[in-house]
Amino acid sequence: MDRAVDAVNMGAAASGGDLSLWGLFLQASIVVKLVMVGLIVASVWVYAIVYQKLMLLRRVNAQADAFEERFWSGGSLDDLYEQEGVRTSHPMAAVFGAAMGEWRRSARVSPDLARGSVRDRVDRAMGITIAREMERLERWMVFLATVGANAPFIGLFGTVWGIMSSFSAIAKMHNTNLAVVAPGIAESLFATAIGLIAAIPAVIAYNTINAKMTRFATRLETFGTEFGAILSRQSEERS
Repeated sequence: MDRAVDAVNMGAAASGGDLSLWGLFLQASIVVKLVMVGLIVASVWVYAIVYQKLMLLRRVNAQADAFEERFWSGGSLDDLYEQEGVRTSHPMAAVFGAAMGEWRRSARVSPDLARGSVRDRVDRAMGITIAREMERLERWMVFLATVGANAPFIGLFGTVWGIMSSFSAIAKMHNTNLAVVAPGIAESLFATAIGLIAAIPAVIAYNTINAKMTRFATRLETFGTEFGAILSRQSEERS
């Protein structure tokens, strides 16, 4: 029975095997198959995260543009606070709402925002809000970095395992013909290829999205600084 199976395997190997992508997957060992499936799932997840992050950044930037247009239009800050600051729907409105809320609460106790501790509390409220909003925006970014850094090594593990299995099979067949070696080596290298397919987009996407998020964080911080200066001037005018 074992000789019959070996004869079949040698015959399939001698014929070159199925070197299509699906054939390489089917011929791989269970460990290599698990590696391939895991990398494919990670790759699909990466593309889903990239799409979600790009759409999210596009939306929050558009919302910030609209909000800044209303903010600098010269209207009442109190009215703007009632419209968007109480129930915020995007990060810049959240920063504005946190500052206005803290200013209103603190001004009842200390009307001098410039010389008192109220300005510090307003700045701290905006800083905490910016950190919280950016943490929400950056969700799943660690996953992109993890896939980008580790997917090639996971694929390499599948390759090493597959090559070890191929050499073991070659030793049993006592045949080092290229037609025998090629299918096993090809299916092993396929795991490395899938690892690179998962890693390269993850690295590119992480760097691109991280740069966009850094610019957006700077935009929020700049708005916070400008708004803090406006509150200081209004406090000085009232005093």
